[in-house]
Amino acid sequence: MIRIPRVLVVDENGEQLGVLDTREAQTLAEDRGLDLVEVAPTARPPVCRIMDYGKFKYEQSKKAKKARQSSHVTKVKTIKFRPKTDDHDYDFKKEHIIEFLQKGNKVKVIMQYRGREMSHMDLGIEFLKELVEDVAEFGKPESRPTQEGRTVSLILMPMKGE
Repeated sequence: MIRIPRVLVVDENGEQLGVLDTREAQTLAEDRGLDLVEVAPTARPPVCRIMDYGKFKYEQSKKAKKARQSSHVTKVKTIKFRPKTDDHDYDFKKEHIIEFLQKGNKVKVIMQYRGREMSHMDLGIEFLKELVEDVAEFGKPESRPTQEGRTVSLILMPMKGE
């Protein structure tokens, strides 16, 4: 696929073999059981390297996969409670919060009030304080609970070591 008549050739060990005819470089690569790959097409003369192209592509894909795995995007997960949330539901949702925090995500905990529950907002805030204590080893509050109309919200962030 290399159309230039003369190229600068670098062997598999990184040593320059000099400027050679393209056909001569290709036969040299074939004799070694490798491929001739153009690595710097804009250089004059273009630089070609003798390498195992399949292995090169495989290593590139492994590096790209590892880079994608190491770059974790923090998401904000939302869990809703009511002041009258039952113990079983509380435990179930608490386990989900712990799971999200262990994965490195932030969790927005929302306490929703309806009707007469609005007159007992202090119970909901105590409920949130208890929740923060229960998940203290996995995450900590980012800020104090904020009231927005009929809801009180709190954002928990994971511990640094996780």
